[in-house]
Amino acid sequence: MRVRNIRIAIRSTDELSEELKEAWNRIDKGKRVRKHDGIYFENLEAMRKVLTEERLWIIKTVKKTHPSSIYQLAKILGRDIKNTYDDVQFLAEAGFIELERSDEGRGKTTPVVNYDKILLEIAIQ
Repeated sequence: MRVRNIRIAIRSTDELSEELKEAWNRIDKGKRVRKHDGIYFENLEAMRKVLTEERLWIIKTVKKTHPSSIYQLAKILGRDIKNTYDDVQFLAEAGFIELERSDEGRGKTTPVVNYDKILLEIAIQ
């Protein structure tokens, strides 16, 4: 089985702007632009606000237990459903969790983690 990774990186706004300019220049010249998959933060503190110990625990639990709904995830974690829901929504917006919605009954939302590792990249320049 192939290990899938998600890459997170610390990049300043200036670095991201420079990368965008380079991509536009390559497009203008008809050259290919390398796709960058990942989640980027401006600094380490911003990353820490998103990836708290509690949220990392949620990601690991989703990966390990495959809950069928956010409600079931909250029960597994022994957490309040509202707080669990809020954290899962936040992680989904940040790109760490995918949400699959079902039309069955009241409709449930299943959290999914489709990677095995989170790789942190910090440029030292």
